[in-house]
Amino acid sequence: MVYANNFIMKRRKREFGLYQVLGMTRGQVARIMAYETLIVSGAALVLGIICGIALSQLMVFFTASLFKTQISNFHFFISPSALFITIGCLVAIFVVTLLFNLRVVVRVKLVDLMGAERRHESIKTRKPLLSGIICLIGLALIIWAYCRLLHDGLPLTASNDQLDFAMRRFGITTLMVTVGTAAFFFGLSGLLLKLLQTMRKVYWRGLNMFTMRQLAAKINTISMSMAIIAMILFFAITSVTCGMSIASAMNASLLRCTPADFSCNVMYNNSEFTEFVKSSEDGEITKYVMPSEPYDMQAALEERGVDFAKIAKGVQQVDIYSSVPAGEEDPSILLDDLIRRSKTTLPAGMDETTVMYQGIPVVKLSDYNKYLAFRGFDQLHLADNQYLITCDMGDTLDDMFNSILSAGTTITLDGKTLVPGADKIDPQAGAFCNSAMGLNSGTVVLPDAVVDQMGFALQRSSLLVNYKDGADFEKIDAEFADLSSLNDAGIGIGTNVYQNDGSNIGFWGESINRNEMIEQTDGMNGMISYLCIYIGFVLVVACAAIISIQQLSSVADSSKSVRVLSEVGCDRLAIDHSILLQQAVLFFFPLGVGLAHSLVALRVIISLVLLFGGFDIGGTVGLICTVFLFAYGGYFALTYGISKCIVRGAVRVRHTE
Repeated sequence: MVYANNFIMKRRKREFGLYQVLGMTRGQVARIMAYETLIVSGAALVLGIICGIALSQLMVFFTASLFKTQISNFHFFISPSALFITIGCLVAIFVVTLLFNLRVVVRVKLVDLMGAERRHESIKTRKPLLSGIICLIGLALIIWAYCRLLHDGLPLTASNDQLDFAMRRFGITTLMVTVGTAAFFFGLSGLLLKLLQTMRKVYWRGLNMFTMRQLAAKINTISMSMAIIAMILFFAITSVTCGMSIASAMNASLLRCTPADFSCNVMYNNSEFTEFVKSSEDGEITKYVMPSEPYDMQAALEERGVDFAKIAKGVQQVDIYSSVPAGEEDPSILLDDLIRRSKTTLPAGMDETTVMYQGIPVVKLSDYNKYLAFRGFDQLHLADNQYLITCDMGDTLDDMFNSILSAGTTITLDGKTLVPGADKIDPQAGAFCNSAMGLNSGTVVLPDAVVDQMGFALQRSSLLVNYKDGADFEKIDAEFADLSSLNDAGIGIGTNVYQNDGSNIGFWGESINRNEMIEQTDGMNGMISYLCIYIGFVLVVACAAIISIQQLSSVADSSKSVRVLSEVGCDRLAIDHSILLQQAVLFFFPLGVGLAHSLVALRVIISLVLLFGGFDIGGTVGLICTVFLFAYGGYFALTYGISKCIVRGAVRVRHTE
């Protein structure tokens, strides 16, 4: 708004000065401006509200298409709070604009108003040495910030005790790249001008001198505005790419991580909770113990009224054990040990995962083969001295475990050495319960005798249920949902699980069906996509609008200079080329810096996104290119077209005179 207001005021200063020459006082001119501002703001408010109300109804259907939902019983509505906020913001904007305009009329001298069309922004050329030092300092800060980010990563990857320190370092890195960008543009503009002036063959060729002087006329605005725009574009590119990447990863992992129509979990007590004894109000004492055998989840659900023979074509329980041997506290299978001995690189963000300090969980071969039969996969055959690893969290972890297996990394348990039973894992056979992004970050398949010999404690059990063909899925899902909402009589999260002797062995975990998981994922994807497109589009349009108005103002200021060039014989093509070069520099140089920032940031972010599944960079880049083509590039083309009209109008005036 400030740029647009300055652009209009520059073209009307002579008009306001003429009013005063004809006898009007400054107060009368100020009242005219106030009335004009009131009329324009009122008209803009009414027109904007009408268009906003109409477009908001269309956005309802657009949003519904993103969320993959249907709209029934559509009603026309207006949000009073949104209306009042819009009116308040518009009033504040035009009040500030009016104050700027009144300041010009009241404080600017009459002679300056009359000669405003012939006045440009003053050129304050900085010393080349000072500009070079500032530019190099800014470039050094940017490169240093890049190195810090690539080395440290995001604070999300830091351990709990290092989180505060990581946040401080990340804040310093952000400050460094911000200050570095501002210093880079601040010093680069003056430095480039002087460098080109020293290159006489280039400087005096064609209209290069005119082009550089026109750029220099806006040097004060260019340096800071370009830095701000570069940072805004960096945020827009990064937010859109990250959001769409997360949505892509969720879509890729949805089918892989939903092995059944319904799944539920039981989490068992570990050694830390076996010391607890709870006394109820009636004096009944509950002991917390570790289970000696898996909890029969199917029988428990049947006791709660579930008729599996009627609704299910397949039911399978998968029991997962910890890798802590009986009577010991430390796990016998550590991911850190496998990575170190196989010389494999640990993916970013896994330093503090539970697998690292609790050990890799294990599953019996017999249970795993039953799970494979439930999924319709081929059986796994392992010798007594072999093992295998499963995972359902995407290509990054799959590649890590494949490297461990292909390197022949051994596992030693109670003096017995186990070797890999295959060179790679099966990425489709590692999801033991329904989840949105995968929960199995690594599970070792061991022969039953090895698990029994080691005395590994139970960690959790998952029950997988596939409904019969032709069954009423919605009705069955509703029945399971009712059970999941109950505690004592159901399987709600946190509901205690007891043995026959009344001792507590754990609690019920999350229960979810496939349809619910798909709906949640689709809703999340729609929200992420909608917000990313909206944020990215608004930021890109804002940046393009600022540069566009700035350039139109610059072209209007230089119209008389262009007329002089035409009078001395410069052809129209050379003049158009000069205007194109100026606008290309100011439009795309901030974009280049913002893109460089984004590429470094995305390299760190993508490494984390890959932990959760697939990543379709092609679709994301296509969306970003489309947004930039129609928004940023459209503004550039429109600005250049209007600028050519202004220039040709100035040249046409010369010919008519």
